[in-house]
Amino acid sequence: MCVEVSRTCKCGKNKIQFHLRDNVLTPEAIAGLFCPECPGDVPFDHETMLMDNDWIIEYDMILAKTLVEKRLGVGQVKVTPQYLFDRGYGAWLEIYPGERMDIDAEKKEIIALAAIDSRQYLRRIHSWNIERLRRLREAGWRKARM
Repeated sequence: MCVEVSRTCKCGKNKIQFHLRDNVLTPEAIAGLFCPECPGDVPFDHETMLMDNDWIIEYDMILAKTLVEKRLGVGQVKVTPQYLFDRGYGAWLEIYPGERMDIDAEKKEIIALAAIDSRQYLRRIHSWNIERLRRLREAGWRKARM
């Protein structure tokens, strides 16, 4: 079972869902969230923060390391913000924040094709997804590059 956790960025404009794979971390391990519009008055700390396309996740690394070691039994692994995010233990629920809303808008037009021409619909939905992932990789979204 996986737990979903929401955090509101420091400026209060965005509420983002996180995925905590296998319940390794508790919600408290995600200490903060900064969107690209949040004021930059907090210095970036490579030891506790991860940046993904100008979004910053701040982890409680003392708690995270303790939980990873206890629940996974991996004392020799270097637990970093990158490790937590890339393994899915504390990452965006989506490929990037707000992806679900963007997808809904893009797919609406393509889905209308399903009732008219199912072959064309299948070609478009397939090519749309490939192109979308290519754009996300080029934009630098961490989950799209993995």
